[in-house]
Amino acid sequence: MREHEPVGALIRRWRERRRRSQLDLSLAAGVSTRHLSFLETGKSQPSRAMIDRLCDELDVPLRERNGFYLAAGFAPAHPEHPLDDLGAARAAVDAILAGGEPNPAVAVNARWDLLAANKAMARFLCDVPRQLRGPRLNMLRMTLHPDGLASRLVNHAQWRTLTLRRVRRQYERTADPALADLLGELESYPSPSRPAEEVPGPHTDLVAPMLLDSDAGRLSLLYAVTVFGSPRDVTLDEIAIETFFPADDATRAVLAALASADDTEPALA
Repeated sequence: MREHEPVGALIRRWRERRRRSQLDLSLAAGVSTRHLSFLETGKSQPSRAMIDRLCDELDVPLRERNGFYLAAGFAPAHPEHPLDDLGAARAAVDAILAGGEPNPAVAVNARWDLLAANKAMARFLCDVPRQLRGPRLNMLRMTLHPDGLASRLVNHAQWRTLTLRRVRRQYERTADPALADLLGELESYPSPSRPAEEVPGPHTDLVAPMLLDSDAGRLSLLYAVTVFGSPRDVTLDEIAIETFFPADDATRAVLAALASADDTEPALA
């Protein structure tokens, strides 16, 4: 939220971001177009209930909704707790991560900063260079940075295009300026010298996997995202759990073998 921005400007900005007309939004929220216009221009002030209705229709993230309340003179409605203080929700995150074994899985925030990882993913992260670890390891930076996994991504150009598209969509949804910075950083990374390669196979008609060279062989991985339904906490609203599943039998066998091995050697060197 822009500091000291009036609530009417916030309503208008998010309406325009969602490409909604005043007529469309007023009909969906059950208010007159005249009243919505008065809210946007500051001639009227919204109630808490009105803020809730408009934000629901505009799919405003909880962090930004708190800005609406503050701008209208109300206390924020949605708390923000550290992941470790989320009780049953933290236990659910841990259960999903553990349940993903032997498939790598991570919990990330809206900027793809690492919050937690299961043992399978830890094998992939243990050899990440120090300069990519702090102050918080970012999964997208780790994937596309020249000192990260970029040189091992067989379908680097394809994966980079998909990753940048995800960041743009996330920025469009959240308006988080940190995502704009991350997008610019990722776009600035040079491409590896290896020739571009598309992932072969009929499964690409459904979803494009990450094709990765590892010390255990070439891995083909698909990712799926899990989020909490109807969150009331800002942290929970921004958490996503990303699990990487094998896209072929060879990858499935490698992940199973790594999970059953007694040694702690990293999967990626």
